[in-house]
Amino acid sequence: MLRIKRVPTVLSNYQKEESEDAGATGGCGRNCMRDCCLPGAKLPLYAFRKSDKVESSDKKEPPFAFLDSLLLGEWEDRVERGLFRYDVTACETKVIPGDYGFVAQLNEGRHLKKRPTEFRVDKVLQPFDGSKFNFTKVGQEEILFQFESSEDDEVKFYPNAPINIDNSPSVVAINVSPIEYGHVLLIPRILECLPQRIDHESFLLALYMASEAGNPYFRVGYNSLGAFATINHLHFQAYYLAVPFPIEKAPTRKITDFNGGVVISEILKYPVRGLVFEGGYSLEDLSNVVSDSCICLQDNNIPYNVLISDSGRRIFLLPQCYAEKQALGEVSSELLDTQVNPAVWEISGHMVLKRKEDYDGASEENAWRLLAEVSLSEERFQEVMAIIFEAISCAVVVTEAGSLGDEDELRDVEDVDQVRDVDGSHKAGIVAGKQECMVQH
Repeated sequence: MLRIKRVPTVLSNYQKEESEDAGATGGCGRNCMRDCCLPGAKLPLYAFRKSDKVESSDKKEPPFAFLDSLLLGEWEDRVERGLFRYDVTACETKVIPGDYGFVAQLNEGRHLKKRPTEFRVDKVLQPFDGSKFNFTKVGQEEILFQFESSEDDEVKFYPNAPINIDNSPSVVAINVSPIEYGHVLLIPRILECLPQRIDHESFLLALYMASEAGNPYFRVGYNSLGAFATINHLHFQAYYLAVPFPIEKAPTRKITDFNGGVVISEILKYPVRGLVFEGGYSLEDLSNVVSDSCICLQDNNIPYNVLISDSGRRIFLLPQCYAEKQALGEVSSELLDTQVNPAVWEISGHMVLKRKEDYDGASEENAWRLLAEVSLSEERFQEVMAIIFEAISCAVVVTEAGSLGDEDELRDVEDVDQVRDVDGSHKAGIVAGKQECMVQH
């Protein structure tokens, strides 16, 4: 059993030490998202339109700009109420000179006022534990709005909508320890108390959020357990950063055209090895391929991070092993002393630093050195890719050296009649009839 000691990030003002919350029952008197406070409660509701295509020319303009008018407007309201632990706009930020433009931020407030806690890092899937902090314990004032699909396929906003307890709502809440302006949490089906694991429905919801924002500088991220997720209650994070992430500028090499029009590529010349998914005839086509890949990693106990970029059109999938190395004593004390937990934002190139000395000495070389420790080895990455492609019914042809070759030639791979879901059952809908997968060899 591998464990590391970390100072957990405080995401909610109601987040306490786990032992203090254990066994809490009955009314709490703090207007939370549990049975004691939910009856009669109301929250704003943003109902989004489900688009059939990734980019639809006939997409109607929403009644207002989702990102600027609603999310940031509600977020700024919580600033005025004093709900955040610090003023993120006062944090020093700079673009580090170099080819990639890594972004460094000095954020000394994120790790204060909490003692180190042991985190298990060798199990990506862990059961939900209601005695520990979860998002049903947040105050309703920390929730900005409910985020659901529209019943009539038109964008709607209801400023005071009842919370449907029987149909668990998905909500957008503030992160009280923000990394950037507008830092929020997307919590799918909050009342179902889902553990931190991606499923098809929740990942599609995250893509809809990125698409609805409609701004390339608004990104959505996900951390699995073992890859620096803080809380074992399903959630995504998102914020606005008005510069490109370094990983978005990294070159890629196309591996395959998958069914549904999804293109899968490998990230090149970047310290963390990973895959890029883009295209698709619909947002759901893209979502299905990525979520199938994430489910594969989860079921094979491989920690990973996901970055949803370009308004939901481009998705980075990044298996990692930093916490495992840390638990095994394989990370240098120099890197450990920085207290940087390389989760999705750091891996993408937004380095959140906790010490002034690290910020003053920030360089592309230092960022690269840290992130290189996050990445799987080339050999292990090839093994993980093979597992993923097998899971999504796309056989990968490898060279004698055991890695994908550089030649441009593509060839057909065996038709696949059916695939099996992670629980061993036949999975209908992924393959209608037979599919063809083109791979590079």
